[in-house]
Amino acid sequence: MQLAFSSNAYLRHTVEEAIARIAALGYQGMELLADVPHAWPAGLLPQQIAAIRNHLEAHRLQISNINAFMMNAVADPRQPYWHPSWIEPERHYRAIRREHTKRALRLARELGAQSIQTEPGGPLEEGQSWQAAAAIFYDELMPCVELAEQLDVLLLLEPEPGLLIETFEQYLEFVGRVGSAHVGLNFDIGHAYCVGQDPQLWIAKMAPHTKHYHIEDIAATRKHQHLVPGEGAVDLRAALREIARTGYTGWLTVELYPYIDNPDQAGRQAKRYLDALLKELPVRPQSD
Repeated sequence: MQLAFSSNAYLRHTVEEAIARIAALGYQGMELLADVPHAWPAGLLPQQIAAIRNHLEAHRLQISNINAFMMNAVADPRQPYWHPSWIEPERHYRAIRREHTKRALRLARELGAQSIQTEPGGPLEEGQSWQAAAAIFYDELMPCVELAEQLDVLLLLEPEPGLLIETFEQYLEFVGRVGSAHVGLNFDIGHAYCVGQDPQLWIAKMAPHTKHYHIEDIAATRKHQHLVPGEGAVDLRAALREIARTGYTGWLTVELYPYIDNPDQAGRQAKRYLDALLKELPVRPQSD
């Protein structure tokens, strides 16, 4: 397993500064925010994409994932990460989310990123049933699934408290309808804990779907507020042990977007804590 840090903690810095700072903390990878002020796909010129690629190479940093979940650029006053959602009442507003996701997939292809992640539907409207909202989500998502297959980029859904897909059971029901090998799970360890699904109990079951992990801590209240690993109540030691048992060798991306006042300190503290836990894991024997 390799540790990465999400650039969404560096909203007060340019993408070039975020790359340099994350590399300086010792992370091997960075999750690139496909949003302002880093890499909003609709506003990126080819020269800017090339500059991001060059900065990553210069700092020997890989892309763990592209975050196409947050949409601060639209600045919806209700909640700037969730809206426009996949299930907005107005179809033209839903289209902004759909086309953003397509652009993020193309950006991933250009930068050589394996995956992007998106929100799992959005918040239900008053009086809207889960099944009706899931049907809208399916119809909006499928053009993006087709593009993901064409580009050979993974499109990951991230269950989140308060949105259409909160639990792993809901995820499994929905992706069963989609039926594409290019749709997978972004397993957010903190989110699972928030909805009462202790991650260590679900990691093995969801391993066939999991293509990327987000990791952060959560308070014992299970309130959805990302904390630096080690400062909350999630049994991260048990979670990492279970991830290792599945044979996963991909990215663990630390996501600490609430720490924009001092992302360096949060990132440094998180890495120190997680490095210590990772060193406790048994070394897997090399295959012949």
